[in-house]
Formats: sequence, structure tokens, C-alpha cells
Amino acid sequence: MRTRALLLGLMLTTAAAAVPARAQDGPPDFAEMRQRMMDRMKEMVGASDDEWKAMQPKIEKIQSLQRDVYPRGGMMMGFGPGGPGGPGGGPPGGPGGGFGGPPPGFGPDAGPPSDVQQKLRDLREALQNKDISPDELKAKQQAYRDAKAAAKIQLAKAQDDLKELVTKAPQEAALLSMGILD
Repeated sequence: MRTRALLLGLMLTTAAAAVPARAQDGPPDFAEMRQRMMDRMKEMVGASDDEWKAMQPKIEKIQSLQRDVYPRGGMMMGFGPGGPGGPGGGPPGGPGGGFGGPPPGFGPDAGPPSDVQQKLRDLREALQNKDISPDELKAKQQAYRDAKAAAKIQLAKAQDDLKELVTKAPQEAALLSMGILD
């Protein structure tokens, strides 16, 4: 829970910095917001440019896996019933609503959904189907649980890979405090 709170705080801080620009220039540039968040992370970790070149892709992979292992559905980050974008799921700002656009990691440049995200979508769609059999629903639940369990294993490995790159105790402490490492 603390990890999610720290990541949410970091995202909100980055989003808040973009609010004045959004009022003048239209929708926010999520790629730019994401880059600012990464720049801030680099500063907090105290990594050199070379260290960051090696760390950043691993951090991004960890963040992606964390979104899979700890999905932000429902009302907390979903902006409506049924998860992101309202009843049908999907990213905020897509079909169903949201607050004007997707957070980092979502949107048109986010790529295809991960296996966990697809299994969660399938489960949510099954919940909307009033004619689904209990066995079909159980199968969707199990598929989601299996995908999430696999993502947990991948997350632990990705975190171990990043720990191998960390050269200084303050770097590990910063990554731990940001919820990137456990």
C-alpha cells in the first residue's frame, strides 16, 4: 500500500506541474510528464548519466510489472465504476470518460495491454455479461490470478536485476523509498 501511495504521490506531483501548461496549451503531453518524472527519479537516486542509462529501462520494466501486480481499478484510480475509463474498463480519457487523459503508462503510446491487463479486461467484460455461466466466470478469475502470479515472479526478478546495478547505499534507499524496490 505504501508503494502505491508513493507512486501516486510522484504521479500527482508530476501531473500538478503540468496543470498550468494544460490550461494554456490544451491536453497535457504525457510523454513529457513521464520524462519529467524520470528526470526527478534520476535526481533522487543520485545516478550518473551512465548509471541511469542502465537503470532506467529496468525501472520502467518494474513500474510496468507493478501496474500488473497491483492494478489500480475501481474508484481509487479508475475514475469510475468498473475501472479506468468507466464501465468498460480501458484507460481514463478513453471510451467511458476519465479526467481528460491517461496517466503515464496508458494511452495511445503505451503499447498493447500486458497479459495481466488483458485478463483483467476479460474478467471485467465477463462481469458485465449477465448470461455468463459460473464455470466461465471461474475460468476468467483463474486466468487473471495465474497471469498476476506470473507477473509477481517477473517483478521479483526485475527488482533483483536492478539491485545488481545499484552501486551506492543511498541509491538503493532512494529506490526503496520510491517503491521501486522492495
